[in-house]
Amino acid sequence: MILHRTVRASLLRAARLCICAGLVLGGAGLAAVPATAQEAASAVQDVVLVDVALPLGDTLFKAARVRVSGTRLSRGDLTAILAPDSAEPWAPRLARLEAASISIPVLVSEHPGPGGSLQTVTYREVTARDVRAGRIAELTMAGAGVAVSGAQKGSGTYGRIVASDLDLAALVRLSSEPGDGKGPVQRVYAAIRVADVTYTEDSGVAIRIAGLEGRDFGGRQIPGGWNGAMAALTRGLDAVDPEMKADARGRLAATAADLADAVSFGSLELHGLAISRTGAGAPMLVEVGRLAHVGTGAEAGTTLEAIAFAQGGVKARLARAALTGVSLSPTIAALRRLADPNAAVTDEALRRLTPAIGGLTLQDMSIELPADPAAEARQTGRSAGKPPAVAGDPLGVPASQGAAPLRLVLRSGALTFGPLRDGVPTASRLDLSGLAFPATMVAGVPVLGALPDYGYADLDLNLVVDSAWDEDKREVALREMTLSGRDIGSLRLAGTIGGMGPELFASHIPAASLLMLTATAKALDLTVQNTGLFERFLAAQAKALSLKPEELRQEYVAATQFGVPAMLGNSPAARAIGSALGQFVTKPGRLTLNAKAKNAAGLGFADFGLARTPGAVLDKLDVDARVE
Repeated sequence: MILHRTVRASLLRAARLCICAGLVLGGAGLAAVPATAQEAASAVQDVVLVDVALPLGDTLFKAARVRVSGTRLSRGDLTAILAPDSAEPWAPRLARLEAASISIPVLVSEHPGPGGSLQTVTYREVTARDVRAGRIAELTMAGAGVAVSGAQKGSGTYGRIVASDLDLAALVRLSSEPGDGKGPVQRVYAAIRVADVTYTEDSGVAIRIAGLEGRDFGGRQIPGGWNGAMAALTRGLDAVDPEMKADARGRLAATAADLADAVSFGSLELHGLAISRTGAGAPMLVEVGRLAHVGTGAEAGTTLEAIAFAQGGVKARLARAALTGVSLSPTIAALRRLADPNAAVTDEALRRLTPAIGGLTLQDMSIELPADPAAEARQTGRSAGKPPAVAGDPLGVPASQGAAPLRLVLRSGALTFGPLRDGVPTASRLDLSGLAFPATMVAGVPVLGALPDYGYADLDLNLVVDSAWDEDKREVALREMTLSGRDIGSLRLAGTIGGMGPELFASHIPAASLLMLTATAKALDLTVQNTGLFERFLAAQAKALSLKPEELRQEYVAATQFGVPAMLGNSPAARAIGSALGQFVTKPGRLTLNAKAKNAAGLGFADFGLARTPGAVLDKLDVDARVE
């Protein structure tokens, strides 16, 4: 939680820096000293301003020297444009700004923060080229230094910053001028590149970004402006608690909805992201080689590549993770509803805040865990004399010595979602391929926990779960649930459950409990494929009983062919099941069992609960059992 709040605060500071930098670079930080002569407005000239000091909101900008080159604006014109006490809004004034270039060798901004803190940013070699009607064709900064004093002290740096087609008037309108959130999208810049971003806090948290690139950033004007909205959200999130008054909660929800709905950008990409923490507890490091986000269109989503995590003896790597088909529309709609002070904050209302996600994919994931968790928990970091982990060493903290660490690997994974209903996907598919780990990790798990007894040291599994809800038919279809393992076999289930209405998505227990009475079983398909498990099971059981495997096999054949039908009522369906099981034991291959309710409505709770014998249930089913 401390790390989360620290990172969030750092990101908010970075966002404010971007807004302030844009205002400053466009001339909002320029103020004129008294002129001794008035130049002709029509002449192209250079104007040098010294000892500039301009308060902009609660931020003070200072520059010892500013040069405005190749401008037809007179000193008086510049003074009027940049006057801090002008009654004219900033946007129309900045739209009059014209110059071949504006350069500021050193620009300092000071911004007071909460708790008496002060953020000071020093920009170096600021240059705006080809400024026309308040638009900058190219904006560059050699770099910047950041210092934060107060309770959460920190410092940071920015490398070279380059932005193209920067609209100063749009930036000012969005940041400080209120709107209704329904106006057109105003683009702030076409592209931006930032190199070598670092920020370190005294708490031990450090953030590094090797490079950042963005395109087509803009948005709509909202009530209170973006600056006001961000400040309100920061205060509100820090003060949020279960006892928050309804009107305060409503304002917070409305502000969040306005801001989320207003922001628009084409893409954002980060390279070389590293977040580390030192100090109390085991050092922690997270690295992301590349993070790319697409804001709009069918490809909207986020991709992360070359991910590494290390803390204590726990280490993880992930080649690629991608979220696709992401939409905040459901979240924004839910926030709008919560903005009403009379709206009830129920579990369902909070669940509707879930954004729509088309799918999640993972590639080449590995996780290492200490072989002895108890011993690892007693460790607090490196031994004396060993250097600490650094940002370039994601596995810098070694695992505990002794036994080899436990290693879990996933070759690929995919999770896709259908449309949301009250914040819950109405369809989903999970597909895991190449899930490999030591068999000892599933000790105590039903069925899988017995595999080490059959000679399996390592498991290599695949899992597929595919289901969907049909509102018109009031059915949930388990289209597929398959678990398979190398040299083990596979188990596949499919089925249909009826009587599943919208109550399925209810968060309150009474409505959900009614499904037990209305649900009906309509169909079940079971397929078992043996690729080695049965032979190992037979050999292990035979050894335990001091029998030969073939002798035990014959006993199992007799038990399945005669015992199973007797247990199930000795009906034709029971005998078909017993015969198929006997054939499978004799020659293990593929066993298929299909059961379908004779009544189209399916078998309900009463059919199962009131049945005196298994045979009474089988009599209501059409059963097909076969072996291949």
